[in-house]
Amino acid sequence: MMTPKQIVDALDRYIIGQEEAKRAVAIALRNRYRRSCLSEDLREEITPKNIIMLGPTGVGKTEIARRLAKLVDAPFIKVEATKFTEVGYVGKDVESMIRDLVEESIRLTKTLRMNEVKFAAEAATEARIVELLLPQAKKQRPPVNPLQYLLGAGASQPASEEPKLSEEEQEKHRSLREQTLARLRAGQMENEIIEIEVEESSSGPILAMGVDMDLGSVLGDMLPKRHKLKKMPVCQARPILLQQESEKRIDMDDVNRVALMNAEQNGIIFLDEIDKIAGAANRGGADVSREGVQRDILPIVEGTTISTKYGAIKTDFILFIGAGAFHVSKVSDLIPELQGRFPIRVTLKDLTEEDFYKILTQPDNAVTKQYAALLRPDNVNLSFTEDALREIAKFAFRANEQNENIGARRLHTVMENLLNDISFNANGQHPLIDVVIDGDYVDSHLASEWTEDNIHKYIL
Repeated sequence: MMTPKQIVDALDRYIIGQEEAKRAVAIALRNRYRRSCLSEDLREEITPKNIIMLGPTGVGKTEIARRLAKLVDAPFIKVEATKFTEVGYVGKDVESMIRDLVEESIRLTKTLRMNEVKFAAEAATEARIVELLLPQAKKQRPPVNPLQYLLGAGASQPASEEPKLSEEEQEKHRSLREQTLARLRAGQMENEIIEIEVEESSSGPILAMGVDMDLGSVLGDMLPKRHKLKKMPVCQARPILLQQESEKRIDMDDVNRVALMNAEQNGIIFLDEIDKIAGAANRGGADVSREGVQRDILPIVEGTTISTKYGAIKTDFILFIGAGAFHVSKVSDLIPELQGRFPIRVTLKDLTEEDFYKILTQPDNAVTKQYAALLRPDNVNLSFTEDALREIAKFAFRANEQNENIGARRLHTVMENLLNDISFNANGQHPLIDVVIDGDYVDSHLASEWTEDNIHKYIL
């Protein structure tokens, strides 16, 4: 329910510039809310207006789409369009992108439901660990019937009934349990070994007709799940037990239903490198393959029904965002039918020196903040002066000008070279020290290498 302006403001926290692209995706996202307010008959007639982003690598195309999906917890996947070439040899079936989107939606919905039962699951996990730590839990278990184990019931054999305890023994048990619980909460039992049931992995991939397939994914839930007993420390067993207790408290049928609907109505697919499958008309060779990929993708974007193991999903209302540099080809080189399904086109601009400076200082996840946080555990308090940030921006901008333009990714290369000595020598065995990077430090570590012979250090 965010307004387009609020969406742009949220994107501004992580992405510098590219206002036109931000406005386009903000309107597309808001239109989903507007559509949800309409009558059902009219809602079925309104489909998303897909977007094509044109611009060089590293200027924020993928980040805009990813951050947009995070704003509303929408299912989001990034797909390289080129991986659909030569299907059956090195490529993939185009329908796999929809199945991947559904899997991501299942993961999001399941995580949401598990968070809702988190406190109850944590309490149950704690109780199970305490019972497993008590002496009577470590008694020898009855033997397992091999046939029942083969059918998946091996680990769920009912334990033999314990003899009734006297009141004195019950009180002793309660006291021991409380002591164990107190020690567990104090973190004193993390390395104690307990035995828990874990699900056995599937049979693994098999080779059929030259294609790798996972037997578990083919058979789905048709076969009963097999379990085995495994010993491990409490610290390793806790997340497994928490997962088990959480799954007991959620309805997976309902999760699948909601997730399928969420993927269908709110899913976002980012088709990267779409320019690589564009080919000018009247050419042969590889362009024939590229056009074939376009024609395979076309029905998915137009709207069709895809079968998944969770049920059928319509692709009519999924938002597709295409992206590419389009240095060699043009959008007009795409087949006309596919062009018509991407009515909104926005061009992202090359980053200027001022943009690099803003990227270093303004975003919540600025690269300078990341390096400062990484070095803090080693007792290094890293900071940058204003002139240092200006120099870093200058070197990054010039490196992109003189070599391949890789956009904001150039900053990571420059920063790694700049902080190489500090990162290598920091070891945490010294008191907290303040390290201030100024303009002179930047010049002394980067300017001397700024020659045509040494420029390869900045090429990723």
